[in-house]
Amino acid sequence: TGGSVVLAAITLKVGAYGFLRFAMPIAPDASHYLAGFMITLSLIAVVYIGLVALVQSDMKKLIAYSSIAHMGFVTLGFFIFDPLGMEGGLIQMISHGFISAAMFLCVGVMYDRVHSRQIADYGGVANKMPIFAAFFMLFAMANAGLPGTSGFVGEFLVILGTVKVNFWWAFLAATTLIFGAAYTLWMVKRVIFGAVGNAHVEEMKDINGREFIVLALLAVSVLAMGLYPLPLTEVMHASVDNLLAHVSHSKLVP
Repeated sequence: TGGSVVLAAITLKVGAYGFLRFAMPIAPDASHYLAGFMITLSLIAVVYIGLVALVQSDMKKLIAYSSIAHMGFVTLGFFIFDPLGMEGGLIQMISHGFISAAMFLCVGVMYDRVHSRQIADYGGVANKMPIFAAFFMLFAMANAGLPGTSGFVGEFLVILGTVKVNFWWAFLAATTLIFGAAYTLWMVKRVIFGAVGNAHVEEMKDINGREFIVLALLAVSVLAMGLYPLPLTEVMHASVDNLLAHVSHSKLVP
């Protein structure tokens, strides 16, 4: 679980950050030339991987695939070369760091008690772990892009920026709102709600103090970013405008 948290929350963002700090400033012409290719890959990540996530029976795999879909939003926002899209991509990177870390930690909490990641091995967890269930619901809804959580802000800004460039790209990107809600609610319904699934779930104890503190800190971060993202976007304005001004001019010598 610890490795998954580090990979999804931190390492997964290194490539996207590399686009901003190295690829685009150093090779702006190549970035523009390959923008269509990158946008295509981003939309494939959003749509196709969203469908792949729908058929997963392992919670960890489902969350991992949803992470790929969310990172597709990041690269889409970057390569439309629009201020709203780029800021949305940056916010999505930060937000996804909190949400994916929280989701993997929640799976780890359950795995410590039941030693299974299979969705079919759970059911009725809310009856035995009500505090944990509340945290899990919050993070799951943030993962699906519920307004008021950090998961909504980045996706909304990217879609707004993409609409200005191409309506159909934005339409395809917006399908993540449907797929995200579908695979997230499918998992939540079978894991958290319903009758108690088996004897292992019957014996589950609610989260301890250490687990509560970690999940509470992540919950505060997710809600703070979702309810008041202005401080983050204000910090980004100057850097994003500077980068877009830099990449708008060809560096090729005639």
